Amino acid sequence: MTTYRISQLAERSGVPATTLRFYEDAGLLPADRTPSRYRVYGEDAVERLAFISSAKLLGLALDEIRDLLDVREEGVCASVRARMLPLVAGRITETDRRIAELRAFSAHLAGVHAELSGPAPAGACGPDCGCTTTNAPAAGPVPIELSSTRPAAEPWRDVPVACTLGGAELAERTEHWRALVGRAERRETIPDGLRLAFPAGADLAGQLAALAAAEQGCCAFFDFTLHLTPTALQLEVRAPEAAAGMLADLFGAPA
Repeated sequence: MTTYRISQLAERSGVPATTLRFYEDAGLLPADRTPSRYRVYGEDAVERLAFISSAKLLGLALDEIRDLLDVREEGVCASVRARMLPLVAGRITETDRRIAELRAFSAHLAGVHAELSGPAPAGACGPDCGCTTTNAPAAGPVPIELSSTRPAAEPWRDVPVACTLGGAELAERTEHWRALVGRAERRETIPDGLRLAFPAGADLAGQLAALAAAEQGCCAFFDFTLHLTPTALQLEVRAPEAAAGMLADLFGAPA
């Protein structure tokens, strides 16, 4: 039976080794270990990665992909299809909603453009000059809150600054973060934290969301907000003052 080391699987599949480690941590890609603790993958890992990549192209979340993989392990294609149908239908509904929002916003922009193309009034701007608009339709989704719901209070501020991971798990989680944070195009400070700007892309957004959710499982003092639009992807990370060192270690300093 053909087996692969992580570097060999990365070369065969075209998926970076850092992502393979992340998939293992997320429960998507199991790996055996040699006596020397090196990861070893079977031939089925190649097909499994192809299925993961295909599901991500459909916009499915990592937990949805994990469930699909469990069904796929049963070896019945009809069961996989039955599980995928409502997920894809949900993405169609979501996409149609986004299209409607963007069309409404495009129409609003066209109206503003037409008004700005006309003759400008004499003197300074005023409430009726066309430079200030109101009641614009929403364009894009509401920012995704990855932290617990908090109408007024911010419970992450009162959580003990302590990580429940240790040893190899902590090192691997740190490696995952550094691999993703390294792809940020810009960093800037915000109150209590950092804002990181990334190239827009569903693939990267899914990885950031999954890793942020996993991070809150061991470090609930971190607060994450992911802003995703068709042209921008930003991750805001906040933490109490006592966790400033851990914040800088994982996410770096602003440029």
